[in-house]
Amino acid sequence: MNHLNIKEIQEIIPHRYPFLLVDFIEDYKPGEFAVGYKCVTYREDFFQGHFPQEPVMPGVLTIEALAQVGAVAILSKEENKGKIAYFGGIQKCKFKGKIVPGDKIRLETKIIKQKGPVGVGEAIASVDGKVVVSAELTFMVGK
Repeated sequence: MNHLNIKEIQEIIPHRYPFLLVDFIEDYKPGEFAVGYKCVTYREDFFQGHFPQEPVMPGVLTIEALAQVGAVAILSKEENKGKIAYFGGIQKCKFKGKIVPGDKIRLETKIIKQKGPVGVGEAIASVDGKVVVSAELTFMVGK
């Protein structure tokens, strides 16, 4: 297994606080897949407004976290080092559960297609073994 801590993740993807949404990469294979985690705390800035009476992590941020894990898989390939993976599209997206403070989100993105700089990742976010978000994420690698 290939592990990455937060500093090693920052060497691969350009995201920084407060927008770096991955705390740890448990395993990855360049160009093929990555599995990471986000530990959600009540101190997340977005909980101030989403929603104060019932804090729920915004679904779009879960999609972004899945994209960041996918970016680790793509940008860890030797030929992509120092580049950026941009969103190209989101397909087949389903929100199946809430993410709340105290949850540890498992983020898995598997690259299922790639032709040149464009590719597609199959992404699944789960909490305690239950799928909470699934989607196909299209990306484009650029400078």
